[in-house]
Amino acid sequence: MSLLPVEEAIAAILRRVPRPRAEPVPLSAAAGRVLLSPVIAAHDQPPFPASAMDGYALRAEDVRPGVPLTLVGTSQAGAGFTGTLKPGEAVRIFTGAPVPEGADTVIMQEEARLSEAGVSFATPAQRGHSIRPLGNDFVRGQTLVSAGERLTPMQLSVAAAANLSHLQLARLPRIALLATGDELVPPGAPLGPDQIVSSNSTGLAALLAPYAETVDDFGIAPDDRAALRARLEAIFAARPDIVVTTGGASVGDHDIVQDILLELGVTVDFWRINMRPGKPLMFGTHGQTLVFGLPGNPVSAMVTAAVFIKPALRAWLGHAEPPVWRLPLLAPTPPNSARRHFMRARLVQTPQGPALRPIGQTDSGHTSSMAEADMLIVQPEHDPGQPAGSLVEALRIDAF
Repeated sequence: MSLLPVEEAIAAILRRVPRPRAEPVPLSAAAGRVLLSPVIAAHDQPPFPASAMDGYALRAEDVRPGVPLTLVGTSQAGAGFTGTLKPGEAVRIFTGAPVPEGADTVIMQEEARLSEAGVSFATPAQRGHSIRPLGNDFVRGQTLVSAGERLTPMQLSVAAAANLSHLQLARLPRIALLATGDELVPPGAPLGPDQIVSSNSTGLAALLAPYAETVDDFGIAPDDRAALRARLEAIFAARPDIVVTTGGASVGDHDIVQDILLELGVTVDFWRINMRPGKPLMFGTHGQTLVFGLPGNPVSAMVTAAVFIKPALRAWLGHAEPPVWRLPLLAPTPPNSARRHFMRARLVQTPQGPALRPIGQTDSGHTSSMAEADMLIVQPEHDPGQPAGSLVEALRIDAF
């Protein structure tokens, strides 16, 4: 069986991803989520001419050196002056308070001189100074945040200023994880002969959680057909949106995950990708559920999740395509084989800007080298190797 090119595999996955579905989400839970309906201002902000500082509201033409103005009241935030300013009058005003009718300027309190006769100023006034006009921030009907934006704290602040309590955001998927293999024990358990610690679900849960409503870990299933089938049946009965298994995706005598999935009604779109690490990747569907069968080797599992599952989750949530990183190499890369290589690398800040330091380790079970990496260099098929200083394409592992 020929190996499927990476781009074709990603395209096949994206064809199965449903369009983003909207749900109302309170502002307190909206940070980092994708906006599906734009934030539209329903009122003017400020809804009245407002003072930009503490001082005195008055008519600019009344200000003359040494001539006091009569103080007739106070305007503060939430309790404005209710009258109309007459010639020769001034109102004590505070930041954010409504500017009284008749006033056309505010002079800061540091420039005022108080006396029994009133308040005077040493310098002339400038009409409109220190007044925020009606709608200075935004006006009714203005689009404040466009659909498709991944919401930042600043955007949530303006949504709150627009008097919105909820936003229409893309519904988060529910993800189920299952590790398989007789040799696996959970972290913290004593290691018996021929056993290793299961690390895939821990890493995958952390990688996928920012995109998910829930990530449920269904533990470790042994290499036993009945036990594995029962565990998978329980997972599908919970009706998750996405199922991710690790292990049992290769061609060995004990790699039975794909067989059981087929028995349970999963339609397999493909398996075996032209890449390294991570060739034995399976993808299919069980009804509306997306099913990913990742390799058991830890590096392969994390790399295939970054390359294939993250684009699916981005599409699910309505994210824009991430920018393509092209960065210089700090060391040469070796020649590549016929399979696309996602090479571990470290992002380094140099005096000339960011650059990539390749990590030479290629073992797909070498977790400590994966822990050093924050980028994956995308090395094309049959690449002859690139010298230091060359610009190469790379993926940021931990970025949206």
